[in-house]
Amino acid sequence: MHNAIVCMLLALVTAAVFWPVVGCDFVNYDDPTYFVANPRVQAGLTLGNVIWAFSTLDAHNWHPLTWLSLMVDADMFGEKAAGLHFTNLFFHAANAVLLYLLLQRLTAAKWRSAFVAALFALHPLHVESVAWVSERKDVLSAFFGLLALICYARFGQEQLKIGAQNPALNLSPSSARGSRLNYSLALIFFVCALLSKPMMVTLPFVLLLLDWWPMQRLASLTPRAVVPLLLEKAPFFLFSAISCVITFWVQKKSGAMDALANVPLEGRLDNALVSYARYLGKTFLPVNLANPYPYPNHWKFPFVFASAVLLIGLSMFAVWLGKRFRFICVGWFWFVGMLIPVIGLVQVGAQSMADRYTYLPLTGVFIIFSWGTCAILKSGKCAAPLIATMAFMILFACALQSRNQIKFWKNSGTLFRHALAVTKNNDVAYSNLGAYLSTHGQMPEAALCFEEALKINPGDPALLFNYATAYYDIGLSLLQNGQVDESIVQFRKALEIYPGFKEAHNNLGNALSEVSQTDEAMVHFQKALEIDPNYLDAQNNFGITLLQIGRLDEAASHFEKVLQIKPDNVDALNDLGVVLMQKGRLDEAVSNFRKAVAIQPNYANAYVNLGDALARNNKPEAIKNYQTALNLQPGDESTRKKLQALDAEQ
Repeated sequence: MHNAIVCMLLALVTAAVFWPVVGCDFVNYDDPTYFVANPRVQAGLTLGNVIWAFSTLDAHNWHPLTWLSLMVDADMFGEKAAGLHFTNLFFHAANAVLLYLLLQRLTAAKWRSAFVAALFALHPLHVESVAWVSERKDVLSAFFGLLALICYARFGQEQLKIGAQNPALNLSPSSARGSRLNYSLALIFFVCALLSKPMMVTLPFVLLLLDWWPMQRLASLTPRAVVPLLLEKAPFFLFSAISCVITFWVQKKSGAMDALANVPLEGRLDNALVSYARYLGKTFLPVNLANPYPYPNHWKFPFVFASAVLLIGLSMFAVWLGKRFRFICVGWFWFVGMLIPVIGLVQVGAQSMADRYTYLPLTGVFIIFSWGTCAILKSGKCAAPLIATMAFMILFACALQSRNQIKFWKNSGTLFRHALAVTKNNDVAYSNLGAYLSTHGQMPEAALCFEEALKINPGDPALLFNYATAYYDIGLSLLQNGQVDESIVQFRKALEIYPGFKEAHNNLGNALSEVSQTDEAMVHFQKALEIDPNYLDAQNNFGITLLQIGRLDEAASHFEKVLQIKPDNVDALNDLGVVLMQKGRLDEAVSNFRKAVAIQPNYANAYVNLGDALARNNKPEAIKNYQTALNLQPGDESTRKKLQALDAEQ
């Protein structure tokens, strides 16, 4: 069968099995950070947003290409989840095709390569990377990583053809032009992979494994054979080292590594050993998959000991058999090596393991399985039809289980209910399910979820904040519907749970102002500003309250602070104009009102205030502004009376 047909079938089958992800919603775990509540990303590709993508520490990682890809989706699909899920699926299908092309080029073994690619495409452990918008970084980094491997394979094969004995000549003028080009492209795609997800830092080691098998560039493990190939990879290792330094700094600065303080090295080592065993178990029996897997208090010694024996035993077995069957050594250390950055020795986040971490590492296990099965077939111990039937049944079972797993990603409710059903002591799942229920008006059930989360992890700020947010959302809805007294009760509950909730302080201040409790309102505005001095809403609301009680100079200072940070803030321009007008500085007031309506032409209140400021000295323009305000707000009787009074004077 022609390669093009195999590639087309891989892409079509992948799309058919994973198509339901297009109907999934966003989830409230990381998706708000990456897209739903990220105005930068939702604004699409602009020069300012591109600069932001390369400078932000959001999401505790430095992966600018991931941010840029999400911005492109925002431009193409708007804020709909379907478009972003479609892009994830596109990259996943493309990755399956690229993996086939890589292995087929390296080994010329079409059906073994196709089987590995099909396992990669359909395995249930990969559902998380495709169905979760936030894991764009997984599918995107794998896309660039596989392109880098393909270009490196072309480079290595060309080197073998021209008989280059010294890899140091790879970049010299005497090297073949195509060889230099493929080496350069491999390096460029590798950098793009790192800029999508820093987990790809282990790719240079995969290049060395491919030199051992199947390219056979590494004849032996002597220094004479190894050193030239290491020197050839020097630029790759350099970029890996730079990425490691940047990632460590970003995660340390953003607080993502705070979990290190709670988990001693011994505990992290135990979890790493057990995680390798768990990943292997879920590879061959992919059931009870969850997001997230909670971090245990400790692993019992028998589990740790058995996992260590398994890991060490399989590694020794791979080395022993690797002399005869090199694919076993390469596949095993591909799996073990690529997981090292995320195995938990340097703990980032609260999860003990994650399905997404297996996205490319599992390829090593699939290679062993595929080539090992073929070796058994060649030995005459198993008939070819039986092998083909088994392969079909395995792929069919993977497809069915992946389809079933996708159902759990329909929304936050289905995802975290499933996580709670298959895991224990999962505080993150309780907390996120509570947040989902609270936004859907199921507050009693939400409160129970938050309380369960806090029983597991008492005092966790993230859990407390989510719990408080549930009451805050209710209070905000009540305030917007005019139920001020009821909203005050909810805001107070939110602050009892999480006193550092700046938005709750701000809106409690707003509610208290509406019932004339201005002294207490100002206390809450002040607390919000102590938490975040650049919190513009609190600055502006504090100023409005001061304006209402006649403390004009203090009010003006708050509006001016807003305008120092954001000169085009129309509310601050309008409110400062009101202060200036009350102080008799009409020309300055008019200037502020004009700026406000120039920035926001449908700002009715600013037109009214501009009319008030002009009413004494420029009645025709005042009338014009009152009329504009009435066109925007036809039911504003106060403005209508002002307009009628001026018309009578004309």
